[in-house]
Amino acid sequence: MAVSTQRLAVAAVSVVAIGLVVSFALTRGGSDQFADCRQGVVAGGAGAIGGPFTLVDKTGATVTDADVITQPSLLYFGYTFCPDVCPLDNARNAEAVDALEEMGYQVTPVFISIDPNRDTPEVMGEFASIMHPRMIGLTGSEEQVRAASQAYRTYYKAQPAEDDYYLVDHSTQTYLVLPGHGFVEYFNRDVEPQQMAERAACFIEAAS
Repeated sequence: MAVSTQRLAVAAVSVVAIGLVVSFALTRGGSDQFADCRQGVVAGGAGAIGGPFTLVDKTGATVTDADVITQPSLLYFGYTFCPDVCPLDNARNAEAVDALEEMGYQVTPVFISIDPNRDTPEVMGEFASIMHPRMIGLTGSEEQVRAASQAYRTYYKAQPAEDDYYLVDHSTQTYLVLPGHGFVEYFNRDVEPQQMAERAACFIEAAS
């Protein structure tokens, strides 16, 4: 199934919004240790994007960003009932993580649900384990999920539900988050796994 026109429009708006936020943050800030890694004004900026979150892991335990982001991580917001976009994006992220491992970098793929009504801890855990053995699947209450989404400036909106098979429109960026630095870069859907790995490696090296 192709991405709907509405979802493409939402993704485009999200990209513009992120760019504006980051542009403002970068013009406010001073030196940027990741300047050589950036492709245009696309990431970083004094906490403008990202931040603390509290969610629920596959065991039902409450976890925070400090518990989850213990090494470089690729964060993606989506949902397991997504018919096309989320499985492809998560698979791409998993490939990038494997490519990074071959380059000598340990990176954690993280999948955060924006559909907590259907994505129970067990569902998220099973989906994540299928995608990658190190992928962390997170869900939570509607309030917890909304707070995490707002921290990363993502968009999501469930379509009218006549049954359990409703769709959720959502933005589709993947976020690179580094311990001690927070959000440093985002990747659009058209970035190939090897490209993502090479760009992420640059940031990881610059952070060390």
